Amino acid sequence: MPIKKTKKKVLLVTTSLANGGAERSTALLSILLTQLGYEVHITTVLNKIEFEYEGQLLNLGLLKEKNNTVLGRINRFFVFRKYIKKHEFDYIIDNRTRTKTVLEFIISNFVYNLSLPIYMVRSGNIHLYFPKNKFIAKTIYKKAYAIIGVSREIETEIKSVFHYMNVKTIYNPIHEQILMRQSLALDILGNFILAYGRIDDEVKNYTLLINAYAKSNLPKMSIQLFIIGEGQDLEMLKEKVSQLNLSDKILFKGKLVNPFPYVKKAIFTTLTSKYEGFPRVIIESLALETPVVTVNCKSGPAEIVINGVNGLLVENNNPDILAQAMNRMIEDKILYENCKMNAKESIKHLSLDNVSKDWQKIIEG
Repeated sequence: MPIKKTKKKVLLVTTSLANGGAERSTALLSILLTQLGYEVHITTVLNKIEFEYEGQLLNLGLLKEKNNTVLGRINRFFVFRKYIKKHEFDYIIDNRTRTKTVLEFIISNFVYNLSLPIYMVRSGNIHLYFPKNKFIAKTIYKKAYAIIGVSREIETEIKSVFHYMNVKTIYNPIHEQILMRQSLALDILGNFILAYGRIDDEVKNYTLLINAYAKSNLPKMSIQLFIIGEGQDLEMLKEKVSQLNLSDKILFKGKLVNPFPYVKKAIFTTLTSKYEGFPRVIIESLALETPVVTVNCKSGPAEIVINGVNGLLVENNNPDILAQAMNRMIEDKILYENCKMNAKESIKHLSLDNVSKDWQKIIEG
């Protein structure tokens, strides 16, 4: 009698399932792996659950909220380890940022050694994903089953800095059905361009966006800038907008779990980050047939945007050039319609089905 093959079991470890693009991508990965037929579990460090996901959830954040003393942290460690030991996972896919040397050494040697670890690197600032002690980092990650960067630029830099040979690229996917359903949830009015994401100016550089918008012709044309998100620099940016006398033109919409009705309605979306990974802002916009104007920041945009075909890709940290790109996207109707027409087709290779094949190769390899 033939032996029945059991489902492979995969654990996704993430800080949360809320707020950022990395967390949204992790939630989407749980759906992708479930659809491939794997048994999926998710462990979150924080009790923040907003995005759609599939699988069994171990929410360590609930325990953290009850007891975050030293004893509470030790208890969570053993709960986590016991959970992994009980379920005998084939793979653990770690999506967290990982900079604390001692903590990562302990997790690698006393928790993840029970399964095959796959370490995700979801930012062009790769040092967020490796312990500061380079020797320990090399010791930990050379034993990994794989290190997955979400862009080719990330893969190249990891190989250059750490000389690992087990590094591959798998792009963030798009779930078209979820996007389309969520984009129709509200009827949005207005004539606007859009930026959305965490309000952290050191990373997202909304100051550049606001300065470029102020220099552009858009305010005079009554085309507003909507900014969706929350974060530590919100009040500072509001004050800057007030000083520029643009409070009626630049509107802060706060945090929205579902920004996609705005993305669908926007004339174009913008991205002005200092660094990214493989930015969901761009691929989500293109999937909803909304062109993009983005800076060529470290990691991501140059692997998505074809200049003049599905959007405009411009030099970073130059408000004059960014303002010119904004003007061009509004004033050059032929360019705009061409970018809008090509938007969806340009990210066809990022469909859930296509990216699923890359993950299947890793897990079945």
